[in-house]
Amino acid sequence: MQLEYQEAIEDESKPKSSPQIPLPPRRDIPEPPWLLPVMDVVLSVLAFLLAYFARYELTIFRPVLDGFRSDFWPYVPYALVYAGLLYFSYHSNNLYKRVRGRSLAEEAYTIINGVTTATVILLAMYFAFQPLVFSRLMLIYVAAITIILLISIRAVRRIAHAHLRSKGIGVTRVLIVGAGETGQAVLRALLARKDLAYYPVGFVDDNPDRGNVDLGRVKGLGNLENLRSTIRRYQVDLVIITIPWSDHSQIQQLVRTARKAGTEVQIVPDMFQLNMRQVRVENLDGIPLLGVNGDGDFKGTNRVLKRLIDVGLIILASPILLVIFAVTALAIRLEGPGPILYAQRRVGENGREFYMIKFRSMILDAEKYRQQLVREQGEDPRHPKIKNDPRVTRVGAFIRATSIDELPQLINVLLGEMSLVGPRPPTPDEVMLYEAWHMRRLQIIPGITGLWQVSGRSDVPFDEMCLLDIYYIENWSVRMDLQILAMTLPRVLLRHGAY
Repeated sequence: MQLEYQEAIEDESKPKSSPQIPLPPRRDIPEPPWLLPVMDVVLSVLAFLLAYFARYELTIFRPVLDGFRSDFWPYVPYALVYAGLLYFSYHSNNLYKRVRGRSLAEEAYTIINGVTTATVILLAMYFAFQPLVFSRLMLIYVAAITIILLISIRAVRRIAHAHLRSKGIGVTRVLIVGAGETGQAVLRALLARKDLAYYPVGFVDDNPDRGNVDLGRVKGLGNLENLRSTIRRYQVDLVIITIPWSDHSQIQQLVRTARKAGTEVQIVPDMFQLNMRQVRVENLDGIPLLGVNGDGDFKGTNRVLKRLIDVGLIILASPILLVIFAVTALAIRLEGPGPILYAQRRVGENGREFYMIKFRSMILDAEKYRQQLVREQGEDPRHPKIKNDPRVTRVGAFIRATSIDELPQLINVLLGEMSLVGPRPPTPDEVMLYEAWHMRRLQIIPGITGLWQVSGRSDVPFDEMCLLDIYYIENWSVRMDLQILAMTLPRVLLRHGAY
């Protein structure tokens, strides 16, 4: 009651000014729930038409003997049964239910299973009824074409949704309650998984050291007493509560307050402050045992696999890389005297130092002026990215914008000091300014690119970069590495956040 009373007073006394945080528009993606099922039915019938054309007109793989040609009409009942079977299969497997974070691969798996089941049922109908007109080869065409069409339409749909989310349409505004380790874990996931369509407007926490301190571009919005007014002011759609479960009475009060403010509420269990990917569940005669896996699991087979991917991709790309190396080295040499390569001391895995190699993009003795420029431009000394740096040469400006200056780091990768994907290695003087939680990004081998790169490069503030790096460490997989590599190239070509 006291919390509600205080919030009521605070609501009346707080000026109704416009929020300082840029918020996405409150609009849902304009897609009616019946659209995808109808498209699947239409496309499955279309697959029958295309398969009929491939079998009887193009005669792919096997010619049609005289006397065995048929019109399409005898296949219409089978097409309708096939479309109905797919609909019920996909509906029962929740393919038409909107699930955040479901990958295209998961959808494809459900599609293939449904097509396989429907095809087997149609073959059983053929053997049971022995129709005069039926082509088993055509049914194989139908299955293959259906899979291609249904997966393709979902890929196009994902691209369209991603474009709309980039405009702020279909994005859920999230307020995090509690900025401790669990709250930061939630924030890391929200920042790293843009496909989930969550937009963190900020967090509230009773600890003044956390509630009033920004984490990158995510703002601290005060203490828990501001919950109701914060929900209304920033038009929050979802409140995620991450405070310890020992405060269950306070959690109940926060849930009531958030619901009265008209928003959805979700609670994160704080048991060991663990991600479920870090938990291994075992059974001891009916007693559940939870084992704890290490961060990212970069040891043993996984580490070897990551290393093999790094070296293999470099070898495959070596013909193109050698040409780029030669042209860049020639351009730097023609521009003026000085070394072509530049080596800088960096901090790698578990604090081990090494020399990171880059193409020289600055004037000679550029390091002498670094601290002065950082102070003059007010940059974060833990991760300074100086815009319009006067030390950069003309060739240097181009190779920095296109990230060509980073290519010699492939030598560091071959030497085992770096990987293609991982946290960016800091300089020793930057590490001296780290807080304790920042040090977690030094637990694994550093990389040339990473989640920070595909999330905005130099535009990403230091604390936000650390959150993304820790998310990468906790959720690493080969698939994630390949996704980051695939997303890096368009970011580099578009020069997004590069300077």
